[in-house]
Amino acid sequence: MIRVFAGLGALVLLLFTASLLIGPAGLPVSDSIDALFRGEGEAITLVMREIRLPRALLAVMVGASLGLSGAALQGYLRNPLAEPGLIGVSGSAALGAVLAIQSGLAAAFALALPLAALGGAVGAVVLILLLAGPRGSALTLILAGIAISALAGACTSLVLNLSPNPFAASEIVFWLLGSLADRSMQHVGLVAPFMAAGAVALLSLGRGLDALTLGEDAAAALGIDLARLRLMLILGVAATVGAATAVAGSIGFVGLVAPHVLRRAVGAKPSRVLPASALGGAAMVLAADIAVRLIAPEQDLKLGVLIALVGAPFFLRLILTQRREM
Repeated sequence: MIRVFAGLGALVLLLFTASLLIGPAGLPVSDSIDALFRGEGEAITLVMREIRLPRALLAVMVGASLGLSGAALQGYLRNPLAEPGLIGVSGSAALGAVLAIQSGLAAAFALALPLAALGGAVGAVVLILLLAGPRGSALTLILAGIAISALAGACTSLVLNLSPNPFAASEIVFWLLGSLADRSMQHVGLVAPFMAAGAVALLSLGRGLDALTLGEDAAAALGIDLARLRLMLILGVAATVGAATAVAGSIGFVGLVAPHVLRRAVGAKPSRVLPASALGGAAMVLAADIAVRLIAPEQDLKLGVLIALVGAPFFLRLILTQRREM
């Protein structure tokens, strides 16, 4: 297991380095390194520190957040099909961003879009806690999440349908496709506290999720406070997924695929799957973000589109594999 974590860490570091050195500018490697660490060359320094570094950092942060939240939800619900968008946080965050674009706030204030998305995520948390109640079951949580996600999706479609400005509608559609282009260190600083707090909350649930694999009654007998565990799960997923959606748009499949790929490698214990999925999600988003720069740099291929194109066939293969095993 130590080898798996070491390999994942090395893979993330390798992809992070590649993300810093690969781009349409075609900068020499030595000049890029000097510009990044020493600030040599005004134009190259601007490219490295203000364009590539924030993009690489956000790829790690977004991927780790989605992978970790997906593993936590699968562990709590004991369902391998659970994914971060299940409780409606990502849809609500997307709705907040869409409203910021449509109202013109995003054009007037650079950070209005991610702030509005975070506000939407907070609103989703409040609705989940009101609908599911402090001691509701896992089924109640799922139903509340589905209802909130459906409502947020309907409101987003309504905004697009009634939008009188075709340019705003086009911007909304492209944002919803998911991307890390044109992000700055301001975006990193804005979402980093939310992602860090959410990651700490989710990683602290390892023991409780391990006990929950034996059933809720057994977990309660072992001293696990199920109400507190569920509350920490909701807050942790909301903080990580809401912040990821706020800066990257809607990116699917990472929280679903990463735990599946790594579960057998680290064992079935959720406490091991959580950190492994965070590293796997980071590697997945880094690799996809590098690929969109190499495949069609002139066409601005969106990150969310590429991940969906890769993730959907993998998911179908997973279903066929489970059918054969059954």
